[in-house]
Amino acid sequence: MNLDDVREILALMRENGLSEFEIEKEGLRLRLRKESVVAVAAAPPVALAEGVLPATVAAAAPEAVAENGMPSQAGEVEIELAVVKSPIVGTFYRSSEPAAPSFVEIGSSVKKGQVLCIIEAMKLMNEIDSEYDGEIVNIYIENGQPVQYGERLFAIRTA
Repeated sequence: MNLDDVREILALMRENGLSEFEIEKEGLRLRLRKESVVAVAAAPPVALAEGVLPATVAAAAPEAVAENGMPSQAGEVEIELAVVKSPIVGTFYRSSEPAAPSFVEIGSSVKKGQVLCIIEAMKLMNEIDSEYDGEIVNIYIENGQPVQYGERLFAIRTA
């Protein structure tokens, strides 16, 4: 089995919507698994648009009610989230200096233009601002960790 075989298997998994695949051939065992995102306060990866993009996430809620007043079969409620993504590659910092408090915490209310974090790139400190008014519901990156372009940083429940 070579790299082209693995690429072909990955393409077949994508085409057929498979989340897991396992094969054993000539003493080699290959197991591929896509991580499924169970989101209560997270959003699926989406294309980057100015660092922030609104997304709709379904969250399990037993008290969900359908339009006809009956409990929903799927038990899902729609939550509007904006996902803030990194516009650059660098190092993620939650505060302006090590001893300073974080710009935001989970549960913090934020306003449009408010600084959420700093990303250091090539010795320059770049402030990442909120594009929305709302509440921080998730912080995806730990302080001091490297981030890639387009990587999720925060989820904001828009107001």
